[in-house]
Amino acid sequence: AGYKADVNVIDMDALRLHAPVVRHDLPGGGRRLDQTATGYVATVVSGEVIRRADQPMDVRPGRVVRGMQQAPVAPMPA
Repeated sequence: AGYKADVNVIDMDALRLHAPVVRHDLPGGGRRLDQTATGYVATVVSGEVIRRADQPMDVRPGRVVRGMQQAPVAPMPA
């Protein structure tokens, strides 16, 4: 048994990083920087394609991880 992996498939010739934009969408009117990139062919999370050709798909298989997490323990081979 292996660990889950998330995968990005990138078209290196089309990869572009766009200028950051300030967003005011945090609680209490807080601000954050948002920076997008294009050139991603696909993004796979937990075995499901969540983005294809820079467009979001209607799936959300991931989960939020909050705080420090303990590393999983792999079973010892026999």
